[in-house]
Amino acid sequence: MFHAADRVIVGVMTTPADFRIARDAGWYRIPQKHAPQSTSSAAVLAFYFTAPFKKNKWAIHWYAEVRGYELVQRRDLLPTQPHHPHADDPYYKIQLGPLIHREPPIPSLHWRRITFIETSWDRFNDAEEINDLYVSGAEGLYVTLKESGFFPEREYLIRDNDQSYTADLAIHCHRGTVAVMLDREDAPAGVLREADPDTVRAAIQRLGGALPPGER
Repeated sequence: MFHAADRVIVGVMTTPADFRIARDAGWYRIPQKHAPQSTSSAAVLAFYFTAPFKKNKWAIHWYAEVRGYELVQRRDLLPTQPHHPHADDPYYKIQLGPLIHREPPIPSLHWRRITFIETSWDRFNDAEEINDLYVSGAEGLYVTLKESGFFPEREYLIRDNDQSYTADLAIHCHRGTVAVMLDREDAPAGVLREADPDTVRAAIQRLGGALPPGER
């Protein structure tokens, strides 16, 4: 049905009401100002469930074929909310085919906040957990560390004083977090910038070892 290189967008599903719209009415909305670059070319839209979904939270359980899109105002999508602060903002209305159950689901091993993930069908089809979906220059290091049992987080937001940075990889440890930011001159102090597996392993050991999946 899909080809290996087809674009897949993972969107965040924050309420059961929005999931019912996707399931029953066949569409999903994305604010134009926050839309991923591949919004207009995506073949598949998948849904990452957050806390309101209780036992199904922090995982991707469903996806659908993208059958088209149009740009409309929020008030036209949700006419019962005419006074919403973003009622006049433009949104992509992504038109969907029937929802397909992803079995097994793609879980987040550590709870984390995400926005949108842009990936490919082959990655989506093969993924065992959320971090397998990301595409970055740290691919080889990620695979090596994962095979060593460290389960690094990819594209992970870190804060340093009043600034925010996105680390290529982050490994949560008993006494802190090992962050890797490759080819970033503005990386904060303490971040590994030219990391090889042995350097990362030594940093993990200094922080008391990596936390197992599900613990933070």
